[in-house]
Amino acid sequence: MRVKTVDIEKELQGIGGTVNLNTYQIQPEALKLIPEPVARKYNAIPLAINNDTLTVAMADAGDVLALEALAARAQMRVEPLSAPAADIYRAIDRSYKSFIEIEQQFSDLPASTAAIEGKISADAVAGAPAVRALNLLISEAVKNRASDIHIEPQEDRLRVRYRIDGMLHETMSLPLSAHASLISRLKIIGNMNIAEHKPQDGQFSVKVRNDKIDVRVATIATTYGEMAVLRILDKSFSALSLTELGFLPSTLQQFEYMLKSPFGMILVSGPTGSGKTTSLYASINHLDCKGRNIITIEDPVEYSFKDINQIQVNPRAGLTFASGLRSIMRHDPNVILVGEIRDTETAQIAVQAALTGHLVLSSVHANDTVGALFRLIDLGVAPFLISSALIGVVAQRMVRRVCSHCRRPFQAPPEAALAYCQELSEIRSEFPYGAGCNSCANTGYLGRCAVFEILTMNEELRRLLPIGASAAQMRAEAKKQGMVTMWRDGMLKVKAGITTPCEIMRNVFSIG
Repeated sequence: MRVKTVDIEKELQGIGGTVNLNTYQIQPEALKLIPEPVARKYNAIPLAINNDTLTVAMADAGDVLALEALAARAQMRVEPLSAPAADIYRAIDRSYKSFIEIEQQFSDLPASTAAIEGKISADAVAGAPAVRALNLLISEAVKNRASDIHIEPQEDRLRVRYRIDGMLHETMSLPLSAHASLISRLKIIGNMNIAEHKPQDGQFSVKVRNDKIDVRVATIATTYGEMAVLRILDKSFSALSLTELGFLPSTLQQFEYMLKSPFGMILVSGPTGSGKTTSLYASINHLDCKGRNIITIEDPVEYSFKDINQIQVNPRAGLTFASGLRSIMRHDPNVILVGEIRDTETAQIAVQAALTGHLVLSSVHANDTVGALFRLIDLGVAPFLISSALIGVVAQRMVRRVCSHCRRPFQAPPEAALAYCQELSEIRSEFPYGAGCNSCANTGYLGRCAVFEILTMNEELRRLLPIGASAAQMRAEAKKQGMVTMWRDGMLKVKAGITTPCEIMRNVFSIG
């Protein structure tokens, strides 16, 4: 990670009383003078201390009452600078960290605690530092846009990592003595067995700044003890529209045409974490929810949507994808969303539903569009049924976006420039990269978008599949019919300045 040094005096000069919080390097000493709750109350953030004067960025630099309150709190004169309210909100999120407080929660915890893991009572854990520490870990994860928290015991420490924009970042190390109480606390609130060390799954909800956050947790024993991974599901999440997913205009038009079909099957394929569920939700939101009966069966129901009937898989109660899908067929559905096709029975029922007048949307684990066809065959669906039922397949991967706040031309590595040149037949050595700033935590990337590959079943493809055509033959025919591969779609997004060739090479495999 690149660290950028900023001259404070230069930053404050010649800018007419305003400050750019995306690049400004805030002094840690200044932050200590104004606590986070006070900063949020007045929508102001301390920047620097110069000659007994505290420089503060404010949305309303003329708010006299706020200035007086901040001066009284800091016990020094306050000099205000203007900044957009949204920038201040984000600056507060990334500047006030709870990691020191989390470490302090465990600083006096006896090392012997680790030796009695699994024997800690629920009452003991409820009053332990783990309660406060876990809440702070989740709160920090939400502030940092993390999708997952990893709590991993190592030989000499407890490592905590956040997954942000698809990449894992180590955020802190805790003493091993913190491990037992943290894992026990997770098991208690996740309704898991505190005495069991076999793999377990659970879930719970917390409130972070008045937003309800659902958390899925999974534990498994490793060499140095049980590790836990927490998936963060923000209930205030608003499903993205199709245009926000990252479709290029031509591929968006192609996919929207597929969704207009009154019946048939549309599959979204890709590995875990490639955004399949997000794409399925965006597709459902694109459809007419008031004039159609839309029913989903998911494991789990990650987000709730208005005017859509959602069903949660519950194997303990006998409700699986297959049994739920069979029951859905008796409830007059127009559109059925199956969270994932993972077994033969579900695959066969989904195909039959598509053949009997229903529009079926689902996901499947496959590397590309053609791979999804052969995955259905592996699950026991007859090729001629696939040919008849399938409308098309979307394969996708997630790539990081270049940070819009610090983007500038940079020389790309030779192999990245060569890959771009070979795909688009355009000689180019400089591409937009992020130089690193506060907004992107000096990574150069902020947010993600998807790269897509869309296969639309046409007459020739429907003819080839039942007669035993190979994956290579099917792919060659799809490209002949105009299919844009994920690799090419990614390089077109590089050309548009959305991402970098290095990101495409890291996430997308080039298939000839």
